[in-house]
Amino acid sequence: MMAFAERILGPLVHIRDRFSLTRLDMAHDGVLQHVRQARPKAPPAQVAAVLDDALSIPCPDPTAEERTRDAHQARGLKLARSEDWGQLTEEIAQADSARRKTPGGKPVAELMAYGARADVVGAAEHALLSGRPTPGAPLLAGIEALEQVLAGDPTNPILSAIVAQAHMDIGWAWRGTGWDIEVPARNREAFSAHFDRAADIVNDRADCIAGSPLLAATACALSSGRGGAVRHTVTQYETWIDLDPKNAQALRAFGAQLLPRWHGDYARLELEARRVAGRTHDIWGAGGYTWMMLDAISVDTEACLRVDIAFFVDGLHDILRHAPDQHTVNLLAAYCANTMGSMPTGHDETDYVRAQIAEAAVWIVRDHLTELHPMLWAHAARGFDNALRVRCADTFAASGYADALRYLTGVFRRELSAGNRVVFTDKGAEMRPG
Repeated sequence: MMAFAERILGPLVHIRDRFSLTRLDMAHDGVLQHVRQARPKAPPAQVAAVLDDALSIPCPDPTAEERTRDAHQARGLKLARSEDWGQLTEEIAQADSARRKTPGGKPVAELMAYGARADVVGAAEHALLSGRPTPGAPLLAGIEALEQVLAGDPTNPILSAIVAQAHMDIGWAWRGTGWDIEVPARNREAFSAHFDRAADIVNDRADCIAGSPLLAATACALSSGRGGAVRHTVTQYETWIDLDPKNAQALRAFGAQLLPRWHGDYARLELEARRVAGRTHDIWGAGGYTWMMLDAISVDTEACLRVDIAFFVDGLHDILRHAPDQHTVNLLAAYCANTMGSMPTGHDETDYVRAQIAEAAVWIVRDHLTELHPMLWAHAARGFDNALRVRCADTFAASGYADALRYLTGVFRRELSAGNRVVFTDKGAEMRPG
């Protein structure tokens, strides 16, 4: 542990001015950002009030999915704070074995494990909010406490997953998600130290991965940060997907890791996406291909240009046939409309592909939408960035609400222009006299 601490807290390396971090500020939608970044224009004032007279859609706050996720995270947090590690690991193991999920498809075991490490990771993230630790921040206190818990029960695979994931979360907090050349040397060193320790923990419990989606997910998260041969990455993700093929996040993460910037290339991404679609056809239909491509094509111009657009859209239909819950409906509608439709790349051929995907949002809204989930629309506008730091959740959700209302008004422009009201019920959109 002392060697690990020395690697984290070693002398600060001098970085050239162009790599220095700028001051953080809060954007109009409640997201922390560097002041040098261009800010999107604020939504027009009173847009919601104007549209609410003509368009009515239920907007639960929180949604059923959010309530369920919060409850499982809170359960993990409560048991960790009370240091009831036996009960915590037993409940996580049961959820993991039963493949229990929220209505929107999020594994319960992952949510409880996140709650269990939330205090430790949250403290580290707060200390590193500006990219550098605040003076006197006790960066190692929380993770050392978790290490002591693991030392008391070193063969417990669930504890191993919690501690390894905590190290990786802290490692990413140190590094950020920018290009490697933009990361200060001290931050890279801390990132490597945390991932090295996570690797030691995962390797010690390698015998348990084959039976546990949570352990398999932990191993995949480790490979995402450490690199390695593409064949090794593929094998690890295949194990995770075979253990839990209904977990769409596994497919999304797999596709993203096969981009050239990480562990693969475009040909391998296409090949593995088609293989996954075949292996999961009974669960997702063509949707396996779509889940694999979802994040990859939103961040990579060449991947988007190469995507089989017909196969991708068929997959959207099949996903909603197999998972018609409103969380998934909102996620895919917001992805098509906001992530792909509102973020042109400036590359004409790629933007044509993105426009075709954006068109799918129209039939998703008309055929499947019954309620609005603003947070998903807000995250879609930011590309579903996992490293996004939201300072004001209410402001962030309000930006998603405004985006969604503007889009819905465009979809139903003809009906609204004819004097009709658009009212969403549990059966979908209905046209009523104004």
